[in-house]
Amino acid sequence: MRSDKMKKGVSRLPHRSIFKSLGFTDTEIERPIIGVVNSYNELIPGHMHLNNIAKAVKAGIMIAGGTPQEFNTIGVCDGVAMNHIGMKYSLATREIIADSVEAVSIAHPFDGLVLIPCCDKIVPGMIMGALRLNIPAIVMSGGPMMAGRYGDEDIDYSTTYEAIARYEKGKLKDNDIYEIEEEACPTCGSCAGMFTANSMNCLSEAIGLALPGNGTIPAVFSKRLRLAKEAGFKIMDLVRKNIRPRDIVNTDSVRNAIAVDMALGCSTNTILHLTALASEAKVPFTLKLVNEVSNSTPNLCRLSPAGKHHVQDLYAAGGVGAVMNELYRNGYINGRPLTVTGKKVADNISNIEIKDSNVIRTVKDPYQKDGGLAILFGNLAPDGCVVKRSAVDPSMYYHKGRARVFESEEDSLDAIMKGRIKSGDVIVIRYEGPRGGPGMREMLAPTSAIAGSGLDKEVALITDGRFSGATRGASIGHVSPEAQAGGPIAIVEEGDLIEIDIQKYSINLLVPETEIKSRLNKWKPPELKIKEGYMGRYAKLVQSAAEGAILK
Repeated sequence: MRSDKMKKGVSRLPHRSIFKSLGFTDTEIERPIIGVVNSYNELIPGHMHLNNIAKAVKAGIMIAGGTPQEFNTIGVCDGVAMNHIGMKYSLATREIIADSVEAVSIAHPFDGLVLIPCCDKIVPGMIMGALRLNIPAIVMSGGPMMAGRYGDEDIDYSTTYEAIARYEKGKLKDNDIYEIEEEACPTCGSCAGMFTANSMNCLSEAIGLALPGNGTIPAVFSKRLRLAKEAGFKIMDLVRKNIRPRDIVNTDSVRNAIAVDMALGCSTNTILHLTALASEAKVPFTLKLVNEVSNSTPNLCRLSPAGKHHVQDLYAAGGVGAVMNELYRNGYINGRPLTVTGKKVADNISNIEIKDSNVIRTVKDPYQKDGGLAILFGNLAPDGCVVKRSAVDPSMYYHKGRARVFESEEDSLDAIMKGRIKSGDVIVIRYEGPRGGPGMREMLAPTSAIAGSGLDKEVALITDGRFSGATRGASIGHVSPEAQAGGPIAIVEEGDLIEIDIQKYSINLLVPETEIKSRLNKWKPPELKIKEGYMGRYAKLVQSAAEGAILK
């Protein structure tokens, strides 16, 4: 066993003494030792209940003959960090989480890991660490939040942002605002729509690293506690059979995850994270692969913010398994990859049927024939950029307009709220990329202000930053190379014409190439916005969004 390094033989007498000071018996020390990586905290609704998940996981491990040892990682709430300097630190925490999983699991050589994340960067961060270590591991998330209720409509976190602009326009009153504030986020769990957290929890199931149900069983259901115990059982199977993350994450399973991503209409952030996961797994991955899969995969779900349904509805309709079975039976995913159940994908999903075709459409009746995300290329984004196509009104699939250029999120939001953005404009927000931000802030405030002002079918937004999974409209992020690295977005001028054609996967600055070259030759990079501390180091080491914003 891997844990023998810290417990076996006379030379490990001091180590065993430490275990006994923790209260462990000889029997417990002799058993496989499983690291339980808990991201519980009192900062995030998706994490406030994770101690209960961890207790269930540990019970499962002990029942199955293992000894659990729990430790924690950090996590920040994107909702609280949004729209101020704190958001610069959000994506960067993914690397801290991955590094902490690696560091603790080498200092304490566990035989296996159960990863307990729930939200945004914590899910991919933990998986990155597990792939790097390549010891048996399983993901057990905290589950999605239930939707709230306002009047006769289900609402969620994204409703709160759009309500701000509606209030400023006089469409909502003080009592409306207060009721939305009270009801939008009613329970623990990851925010109720197909935002980044739920996207990654669903994709961890699709890629084979989590048990069926991980992505969609609501956080408040006791069924999730039972699944957590099952995760404890399963990690012991994985340890006994020495099934490791890189046995599961390979070219076929990554393609499966992209296909499920397209069918569900997940957050644009999944592209950053899948790119990073593939890098840790040593699996080839390019943005062109995303379009290749998207071109041939139908979009079957329209969950908030793209539609009225929420993850609880997806669960009731059959969950990720029903989506995968519909794709598998029609040749869109591969049934052969191994999963943490110890079975192949095809075996896991064979009996899971669609229970509500209003929530999960069939391949014969999709929302659209291609996937929920699209990667655009052109002279404005030579290395690519991403848009959540399923959350864009078809009238905006093609758009040509004049650039309104802003050097930060705050400047753009001020212009939107003061009515300076007009129908047909293309908002350009730059120096918000991984290095230029630094940290590649999510920009839910300006995109929600556009939607709340009724301009989401008339105005496009382009940035080298990124968007919350709660964003809807023609919002195009991850423009690469970023402005700080000398990408063409750095030399866009006020009034330049920009052409966006989502169906043709293109985005171009309609300026002569000679002019673009001339402007780039004159351009000089500005000083980094943060030069000290963790973000100062991060800004110097982080790679392009096209590479997953990983550190090198």
